[in-house]
Order: sequence, then C-alpha cells, then structure tokens
Amino acid sequence: MAKKDRTTDAAKDKDREKWMARFQVRLVTQPGVDRAIVLQAVKEVTTHCEETGEDPRTAFGDPDAHAVQVAARLVPEDRAARGRRNNALVDALDSVRDAVGKIGGV
Repeated sequence: MAKKDRTTDAAKDKDREKWMARFQVRLVTQPGVDRAIVLQAVKEVTTHCEETGEDPRTAFGDPDAHAVQVAARLVPEDRAARGRRNNALVDALDSVRDAVGKIGGV
C-alpha cells in the first residue's frame, strides 16, 4: 500500500510542477509582466495550495487562463498597453526581417 501512495504522490507532484511551469511561461508572455509580478503570482498560488491542500488545477483551473487573469489583475493598464505596443513593434520588425530574408541575393 505504501508503494502505491508514493507513486500517487509522485504523480501529483509532477502534475503540480507541470501546472506551475506552464503558468509561469504563460504569465511571463503577458504584456507588462515583469519578474516581480511573476514572483507575486507564484507566491499567491503556492501559498493558497499549501494552506488549502488543493492542487493548482483544482484551485485555479487551466494555467494559461489563470495566467491571463492574473496579468489583468496585477499589471497596471498603462504598463500593459506599453507592453502590447512594444510587442506589436517587435512583431512588425520580425515580419520585415523575414520578408527581407526571403529576397534572393540580399
């Protein structure tokens, strides 16, 4: 019986780690999110899960959706707007670079 418990616990730990990794990756890609916001969000999730015993998927649902919600709550709107503008500029420059790269002889 103890072996089954260890296997179950290991699977739960792995699921929790995967959820947290996905959450952090998705969160950091949101406009205006910086290190402090990621740290705050991770602390909120881990504290909640430690206090309640819930796993993050049960408590917060899909990690991608939760990351979007957290960013909307924690990132000031002016900083998020600035981040979206910067992302749009980078995307435009990438498109130009790709188009130039496709031109033969350049």
